[in-house]
Amino acid sequence: MNRRHFLKLGLAAAGTMLVPWPALAKIPAPTERTLSLYNTHTGEHLHQAVYWYKGSYQRETLQQINYLLRDHRTNEVKIIDPNLLDILHTMRNKMPVDAPFEIISGYRSPATNRALQGRSNGVAKQSLHMVGQAMDIRLPGVPLAKLRKTAASIKKGGVGYYPQSNFVHVDTGRVRYW
Repeated sequence: MNRRHFLKLGLAAAGTMLVPWPALAKIPAPTERTLSLYNTHTGEHLHQAVYWYKGSYQRETLQQINYLLRDHRTNEVKIIDPNLLDILHTMRNKMPVDAPFEIISGYRSPATNRALQGRSNGVAKQSLHMVGQAMDIRLPGVPLAKLRKTAASIKKGGVGYYPQSNFVHVDTGRVRYW
């Protein structure tokens, strides 16, 4: 260990001493993560569904979410990436409204994706919707531009902005914006 490294460690240790223990003790670790979701195509919803509790994803709730986010055209169900749910949960904590996320598109089967590609040039050939890693959403009471800005501020995955179609795309791919 060189002198510079030793000094950095000493400063870090001294800095933690400046924060009083009672202040640190008052910051509880979150024990659960919840989501409220509404599928705009099926009318199905989940309200304050606890999908993560005390450090573990809740299998039964994840299955309910997978079903809610199924391809409504084919009824195919795919496992949704829990990291995508965490992105929504983080976004939700930054928003001052109580409404559920409206899901325009969750999982998309390859057949559905091909059909949508034929109708729009905005549908990716290798869409992350086909592997349960993307959702198209909106949040009542939150302007679409603010929803996009909030999603982008998390810096996890992709964020697409579709004001003409009234939704924001979020995914767990590499960080990118369009």
